[in-house]
Amino acid sequence: MSQNIHPLAGQPAPYEQLVNVPRLVSAYYSGQPDPGVASQRVAFGTSGHRGSSFDHSFNEWHVLAVTQAICDYRRDKGIDGPLFLGIDTHALSTPAGSSAIEVLAANGVELMLSKDDEYTPTPAVSHAILVYNRGRTGGLADGIVITPSHNPPESGGFKYNPPNGGPAGTDITSAVEAAANRMLANGLEGVKRLPLARALALPTTHRHDYLNAYVEDLAQVIDMDAIRGASIELGVDPLGGAGVAYWPAIADRYKLNLTVLNREVDPTFRFMSLDWDGRIRMDPSSPYAMHSLIALKDRFPIAFACDTDHDRHGIITRSTGLMQPNSYLAVMVDYLFTHRPQWQANAAVGKTLVSSQLIDRVATSLGRRLHEVPVGFKWFVDGLVDGSLGFGGEESAGATFLRRDGTVWTTDKDGIAAALLSGEIRARTGRDPGERYDEITEALGRPVSDRVDAAATPAQKKRLSTLSPEQITSTELAGEKVLQVLSHAPGNGAAVGGVKVVTANGWFAARPSGTEDIYKIYGESFLGADHLQRILGEAQGVVDQALGTA
Repeated sequence: MSQNIHPLAGQPAPYEQLVNVPRLVSAYYSGQPDPGVASQRVAFGTSGHRGSSFDHSFNEWHVLAVTQAICDYRRDKGIDGPLFLGIDTHALSTPAGSSAIEVLAANGVELMLSKDDEYTPTPAVSHAILVYNRGRTGGLADGIVITPSHNPPESGGFKYNPPNGGPAGTDITSAVEAAANRMLANGLEGVKRLPLARALALPTTHRHDYLNAYVEDLAQVIDMDAIRGASIELGVDPLGGAGVAYWPAIADRYKLNLTVLNREVDPTFRFMSLDWDGRIRMDPSSPYAMHSLIALKDRFPIAFACDTDHDRHGIITRSTGLMQPNSYLAVMVDYLFTHRPQWQANAAVGKTLVSSQLIDRVATSLGRRLHEVPVGFKWFVDGLVDGSLGFGGEESAGATFLRRDGTVWTTDKDGIAAALLSGEIRARTGRDPGERYDEITEALGRPVSDRVDAAATPAQKKRLSTLSPEQITSTELAGEKVLQVLSHAPGNGAAVGGVKVVTANGWFAARPSGTEDIYKIYGESFLGADHLQRILGEAQGVVDQALGTA
């Protein structure tokens, strides 16, 4: 991504920059959002509602209102099975979890809380929902994960997974959002709540062993025997996230040569190196946030990390260092569709619209159908459930795939399985993912990619999100004929909230940010860095013309 790199990027966080956890938690309970201020209302993006108690965008009122809205939604839809609740290691997640429990219990929901109050990765919650619902037609389970993903330590987040186990679709989140905002505006009228001690003591509140249920089942999705048999030395850094207790359990259960490099949980995340903008961010795809692990690349043939809720992965190989997310996605597709003979012969490759075109070329070389969807993992859920999608991946280092027998594993992103697959690839092929990427690109072309951000007013963002192909009048892009102009995804016909322009050896996509007054231009070229810069430069002009700002 084209960025102004902070001078301290990749360096340890200065003490004075660490979040003041007591003040953050105090603000969670004492702050009261103003529903008349847009930034303080409940707003579900592609991964739930996120914000910080410091700016009144994630306070107790938000959690109480959203949880009650989910309880009302469940009641309306007849969802009366257990609700699996997980939290990550962000400072706001534990108090938010307590708030949610108070409301869920007061509404009579059968609650499944983690054994010994362990932190719970997103994929473990998705896995639990799907395992419980297997073969059932009634009494279905759903779940809540309290996490802002890889966002900075002062952030909080809250997302709902319906009975399909994946991220809730817009039809659900828009209804929950509207109901929650009505409650905020009416002083939390309609919110039912019990004191936490009473909520925990109710017979409807249960404990669930997420960790062992997930770990014991991992051999159904990853060839653990192959990894163990090859005795590959692996390293993992949980980045202080929700999987911190999972990795030692995985190493012990499957007798892997796996070193857990950091078992520390600290809500300040003081052990992280600063990201590109000088902030702490637990992003396993960032070379700045991953600086300390990258420095160990010569110690381990393969090392990996996951973000705070463990739904994203970062892969480091001795051959190449930190792999770009798109690069590893292509390698995963190449490997999985040639080493999973029990998958449906017509199982397709799922990718988001702004993921690398190399994935398209790999799918074509394997004779597999490509299922290209808008940004958002929710678009993969149905195909994963019925096995018609073998894999779903997005450019921001999120992916999941089917069990080895071709049935559903998770319908949310699984950073743990994606990371362990790198060890299976090395064990089964003798080449690490970086070496395999070199082989693939030697045969299919080597892409270069970048992303630039540009300022946009709310009106311009709205115009960009509703652009039609007819408004893009350019017939050439960076010297090549324009082959496609897309405002709807080819895989499912859903609106992409922007536009994508495709040529034989490159493409760009432009879409507005959901949280900032900017729009993003993604670009990729198979003809080198100079060609990519031409694409990005011309893309800016195409978008300016379409927005009337040229």
